[in-house]
Parts: sequence; C-alpha cells; structure tokens
Amino acid sequence: MSHLLNEIVRAQKRGEARGIASICSAHPWVLKAAMRGDGPVLIESTCNQVNQFGGYTGMTPADFVRFVRGIVAENGLPAEWLILGGDHLGPSLWQDEPAASALQKAQELVRVYVQAGYTKIHLDASMKLGDDDPSHPLDAELAARRTAWLAKAAEAVADPATAPRYVIGTEVPVPGGATAHEDGVSVTTVEDARRTLEVTRAAFLREGLEAAWERVIALVVQPGVEFGDDFVLDYNPTVARDLARFSETTPFVYEAHSTDYQSRDNLRALVRDHFAILKVGPALTFAFREAVFALAMMENELIPAETRSNLVEVLEDVMTRQPEHWQKYYHGDETAQRLARKFSRSDRLRYYWGNPQVQAAIGRLLHNIEEKSLPLALVSQYVAGQWERIRSGQIENTPEAVILDKVNSVLEEYAFACG
Repeated sequence: MSHLLNEIVRAQKRGEARGIASICSAHPWVLKAAMRGDGPVLIESTCNQVNQFGGYTGMTPADFVRFVRGIVAENGLPAEWLILGGDHLGPSLWQDEPAASALQKAQELVRVYVQAGYTKIHLDASMKLGDDDPSHPLDAELAARRTAWLAKAAEAVADPATAPRYVIGTEVPVPGGATAHEDGVSVTTVEDARRTLEVTRAAFLREGLEAAWERVIALVVQPGVEFGDDFVLDYNPTVARDLARFSETTPFVYEAHSTDYQSRDNLRALVRDHFAILKVGPALTFAFREAVFALAMMENELIPAETRSNLVEVLEDVMTRQPEHWQKYYHGDETAQRLARKFSRSDRLRYYWGNPQVQAAIGRLLHNIEEKSLPLALVSQYVAGQWERIRSGQIENTPEAVILDKVNSVLEEYAFACG
C-alpha cells in the first residue's frame, strides 16, 4: 500500500487537502478500533516499542507484524488496506554509545523493520551520540550522512515490489510528548527545512541512493504543536504560513508529530497546510483510559465491593511500584503526581496496560459489567457521548462497544481532518 502514500502526496500537489492519520500504538483495543474504519489504515511502531531486542512491548518487528495482521484478520479489514510504518528508526536507543556501535545497531534496526514488511520508514538520526561533541549542536551534514547510511541498510534488504517510502528530517519532537511544561515551541524555519532537504539529498546521492531518494515522501518539521502532562499547544496557521508555502515548492509533504489533543479544526488546518501525515498515539490510549475508568465507576455502583476489579487501585499500585515509565514526566508534590498518573495527557499509564495484574483486573471488570445490563442513567453520567449513540441505536449497550466508540471518537476527528 505504499502507493497510497504516493497518492496522498500527489493529491496534495494538486491542491487537495488529503492526509492520513499515523496511528502510533501497540494497544490492542486501539488497533481494533482503527480496523473498523472504511479505508486504509497506517499503523506505526516506534523504536522504543518494537526493535530487534524486543522493545518495551517485548516484540520484534516480525512479531509486531504478525500481531497487527492478526487483528486485521479478526476485524475483517482487507489485508491490502494495512500500511505498516516504523517511527524514529535510528540510533535513539543507543545515544550514550559511541557512534560506531550505535549506528551499527541502528542499521540492524532498520533492516529488521524492512525485512518484516514495513513499507513506511521514518529515518531519525537527529540525536547526538556518545562521542559527538556535547558543546555544539549536531552538524546537519553529519545527521544527513547518518540518515543516508540508515537508508542504505534498508535498501540492501528491501523487496523491489514493496520498496519503502521514507520520511526524513532532524527537527523531531520527543516521542510521546514533552517531558516538562512548555509555553511554546519554535516553528521550523524555511531556511532550516531547505537546508535539511539539500544536505540529505546530497548524502543520499553520495551513497548511490538515487532510487531511494525518489521514494522520500515527507519531511518531519515542527509546525508549532506539542502536548505534555498539563498542556496542549494549539496549531497556529499564521505562524506556520511560510513553512506551509515552502512545501508547495518541493515534491514533498510534511509529517507532523505530537498532534494529539488538537481540535478537529486544527487538524484540518494542518492537512490543508501540507502536514499530510498526522501522528497520533497517546490521545487514543487516553480515550481508552477514559472509557475503562468510566466502566470502573459504573462497576462501583453495580457490583459488591468484595467482587469488584478495583482496576484504578491496581493501576496505582503497579505504577508506584514500577515508576520508570512516568517519573521524568510527572512533577510536583505527591498529590500532583497521583493525579498525573491517572489523568495526565502524557498518558504514561499506557505503558502499564500489558502488566499481568492490570490485565487480570480489566478481565474482571469486563466480566462483572457484562453480567449486568448497563443502566442508561449510569452510561449518561459517565460517558455521555456514548449514551447518545446507544440511545440513537448507533452502538450497542455493551462495555466493548462503549470502549471502542470512545477510541473511535478520536479517530473520527482525524478522518475528518484527512478528507
């Protein structure tokens, strides 16, 4: 389905506001909701989630492909509608190592992604490595050379019939959102975007990668959007106007990261301004969390205390005993951190859904709720949007339908934005 990405680029160059949501999640409920649409689906995994050593999901790229294709088959999505993308593929995981060893691992990372069947590859060499000069910014030409080396590794194992489409760029936001409060971010300048394209193209050509350069479809830039624990920075088309116009002079579109929690109008404006690939992840698991917490509140009203799942309490216990996924994101006193663990838009809670204790609690919650008919008064109290859709007959009055519809409410905003 790489040709679909080419068609989106062509549509943009014809002046059409076309785009695609890039769903960066390994959460099975999120993926299940995504598979229930009526068009192609782009699913991405990051180097942190999935890599040759397993990542935090415990999956290699080949494992993740099997996992996603299984969900595709279960939900009736045509197999040819699935596009798999690799996000932030590069030496990010090995930044503390010398460049030689970090890049060797990064090249292997790219190779195993391409061999597994990923056809959209984001090459990210934007970070300094262990023996780079810490007192100076990373040189743009050095980043470009490293990007070309990654591309060369991908091309060496690529199937000509499904050759990857590449995304490049060095102004890449931190995966998963900001680690601290930000009042604003700088929009990428036209000069920096032009410089990135020029030096990266030169690096590709030096490595004999002319054919690969023809398959570069997008540039990652900063359009001025970001989110974190307690903030969302909204897209401002006026500030990004020059950057948007610059895209019209190139064969490429832009890829926008950290678009989570933008309004539907902001998302639509991004696509109109040639940010044709919109990354979203935490906003989807945030919606899942809202739905599951709402069901837990209903459970408290319906089920005797001794047989409840106590899901919220189980999550809090697991997160406080295993703080490595949220500590650097959540600040303040004990109360502030407790609230953030549950409700933060950074949604570091998403790293804990696969924990065996949490999985058992979710299973108990769904079992308890499924045995009861959800009173519409409770549905209206805790998930008012889903109550309206149950009332109108659009979805069933079941826990599964409530969860999937809550996640789908986010996906619908992206579908609207992408035309």
